[in-house]
Amino acid sequence: MPLVKRNIEPRHLCRGALPDGVTSELECVTNSTLAAIIKQLGSLSRHAEDIFGELFNEANSFYMRMNSLQERVDLLVIKVTQLDSTVEEVSLQDINMRKAFKSSTVQNQQVVSRNSIPNPVMEMYQRCDKPPPLNILTPYRDDKKDGLKFYTDPSYFFNLWKEKMLQATEDKRKEKRVPLMPMSDARSDLLAAIRRGIQLRKVQEQWEQEAKKEPVGNDVATILSRRIAVEYSESDDDSELDDNEWSD
Repeated sequence: MPLVKRNIEPRHLCRGALPDGVTSELECVTNSTLAAIIKQLGSLSRHAEDIFGELFNEANSFYMRMNSLQERVDLLVIKVTQLDSTVEEVSLQDINMRKAFKSSTVQNQQVVSRNSIPNPVMEMYQRCDKPPPLNILTPYRDDKKDGLKFYTDPSYFFNLWKEKMLQATEDKRKEKRVPLMPMSDARSDLLAAIRRGIQLRKVQEQWEQEAKKEPVGNDVATILSRRIAVEYSESDDDSELDDNEWSD
């Protein structure tokens, strides 16, 4: 719902009940209408004065800011023209010893506060009905909360904004923590692979040492050749026996 900043009153010129005992109703209505018009002109002039006052304050603030900026620019121009790179040599240590630049610009805060409310809005606020006196019930509450805040709470929107800002900050903090987990997993996988490679290397070295300790010729080809040699030697022995028998 839009908020009307300035209202010109009275809004209705000819509305109103005529007093009793009026002999000329038309003359009474005309006089009351003229009186209402005069009141409207007075209200309009008051609002016009307030508008020009706000414009003057804004223009004065703008002028002060521009004057301060011009003074800073003039000082900077003088300082720049006085610098001579061929004469003055600034060491790196001197640069590090200098204080960092700090802006003295004052930012506007609490723009929507009680002190920044325009005069017409403050007058409208003062004419509003006061809330019911629910604060007298606060001592009888067990949770020690202000009873009036259940009816009206000016700090509600600020607290809601604060909760959203804190939640957004917490979400960003969690997002920054999440990428660290894959790095830790990658490191753990790398360490596990290194350990596995070391174990395989140890097993391989152990097999090589055991192979060196075993006697030479235990492979399949050597065993078969030995077996054939044994069988051949046995066959030779049998032939020799047969020859001896024949010789006898």
